Amino acid sequence: MATLKQIRRRIRSVKSTQQITRAMEMVAAAKLKRATDRALASRPYARKAAEVLRSLAGAAGSLSHPLFEERPVARKLVVVIASDKGLCGSYNMTVFRRMENEYPRANRSGLLLYPVGRRADAYFGKRPWELIASLPELGDQTNPQKAKRLAAELVQLYLDKKVDSVSLVFTRYVSVISRRVVEEPLLPIVPDKSATADGDNAANENYIFEPSPEAIFETLLPRYIENRVLQAMSESLASEHAARMVSMGAASKNAKEVIERLTLEGNKLRQAAITREISEIVGGVEALK
Repeated sequence: MATLKQIRRRIRSVKSTQQITRAMEMVAAAKLKRATDRALASRPYARKAAEVLRSLAGAAGSLSHPLFEERPVARKLVVVIASDKGLCGSYNMTVFRRMENEYPRANRSGLLLYPVGRRADAYFGKRPWELIASLPELGDQTNPQKAKRLAAELVQLYLDKKVDSVSLVFTRYVSVISRRVVEEPLLPIVPDKSATADGDNAANENYIFEPSPEAIFETLLPRYIENRVLQAMSESLASEHAARMVSMGAASKNAKEVIERLTLEGNKLRQAAITREISEIVGGVEALK
């Protein structure tokens, strides 16, 4: 049985841990506000940009662009976005389990991974997955420059025909306590076949391409890919901060319960020691009579 001194030492240790978890919870809450504002604000733009791009691609008719090219998928690239740090509950493991379930070991022929985040890089790098590259430094806030570099690298891999399709696996933010791991196709870009330049769709007859469809898509497509990658990073970071805030809040609550239990146990020991000392004093007085 622990002594009163040992219990007091454990209480001090738990209180010290509680201070750390509370601080981490507050930091995560502050970062979560910025991350969710960015992720939620950019969703309508990302959704509309995808609709407009596919519609324009369909309206361009016979336009041929390498990023529209659909070919037999012999090599599939999956970009898996996780976090750099831990202490965020099951956030990372939910992503990893999704990959393990979606792509069991027997069905990984032709599958390439591009881990983003230190945790993803460490997890998949130590297991039988084929990695084509990695981005181990995601950061704790959305970085447009990193998204731009990653998008350019993915586009180049596709244009060089080193991969035949690219998809993004990330955690979509739903609420502070709810997140959902999703896989979204990135390349090739599939045009909207209902939008044609032949006048079949009256809503699209007013499309006028200046200077030309080729010049427009040459500028528009890289920005579209960058936006898709940036949105996936934003959603992942918002989910990460939410998971960490909830996890650290639960840890602080558990620490409080442990402190209360140890305090009660210590009080019982102290009371027992006082009772024992009183009994010894009374016994000594009786012996002197």
